[in-house]
Amino acid sequence: MNTRGRSLELFFVDGNPEGMLTAEVFNWTGHVLRIPRQQIAEGLKRAEASFTGVYLLLGERQDGGPFAYIGESEDVASRLRQHDVKKDWWTRVVIITSAANNLHKAHVKYLESRLVERAREVANTELENANTPPRSSLSEAARANMESFLDTLNTVLPAIRVDMFLERARRDLGNAPVAIGPGPAPVQFQLVSPRVGLSAHALLQEGEFVVQAGSTARAEWAGVDYATYRQLYVELRASGVLLPLGDLCIFAKNYAFPSASAASSVVLGRSSSGPKEWRHVPSGKSYKDWEAQLLNEQEPSPHE
Repeated sequence: MNTRGRSLELFFVDGNPEGMLTAEVFNWTGHVLRIPRQQIAEGLKRAEASFTGVYLLLGERQDGGPFAYIGESEDVASRLRQHDVKKDWWTRVVIITSAANNLHKAHVKYLESRLVERAREVANTELENANTPPRSSLSEAARANMESFLDTLNTVLPAIRVDMFLERARRDLGNAPVAIGPGPAPVQFQLVSPRVGLSAHALLQEGEFVVQAGSTARAEWAGVDYATYRQLYVELRASGVLLPLGDLCIFAKNYAFPSASAASSVVLGRSSSGPKEWRHVPSGKSYKDWEAQLLNEQEPSPHE
């Protein structure tokens, strides 16, 4: 894993974090422009909107699940004006170009194909694209450049809350916490519900709360329909991360949750407080109490 820091510059065009923004990384040729649909006319006036590039239309299906379309054009603004008339489901668009407009048709067709491939591999967002477009023919050097471009792009997109390419399934780390690379060893947690008959295990590592394959969860959502993590539960069932196992579900693979509460809510099938539900192994302390102890140990003594 590459642990080097990167500097990402976000510019909120009208000062609103929910509005139009640009994203650039130091020493990266790429440029990302996010436009909410209600600002599409204003956004498409920007010079970079008419560059050669790739674009992501983002929105929701009728049932509330995430929905997207990935496309490319030598004049993105012109193509988006067509989509504005023909597609009514999308709520925001992300335009990916280069700051100097030096991407050409073969470049963006390659990027489009790789992004569709990646989105289908991750499978947390349904695509309107009927097929995966073929990769364009590029030289070995050009392919390497585009793969490097994608590596940085995959850092930028989650930062602007586009996580359709973010793989949350994780490889098996085994039963014991083992340090991976220079970081600290993962910390183990357990959530057990004798009443429901489920037992889940998780590792806290490198800022991720990873529920381990083989953990069990409730077989159906038991909380209110409008709960925060209900849709995540539904998506994990649909994608095969959670598979039926008798009266319960089982995690078919390790899965990284954005928080302990997201993990406990999916496991229990209802809204819950992860810091209270998860127990540190082997101390048995709640996540909340374990964290409080950790912070207390880090406080300098009054004599230092």
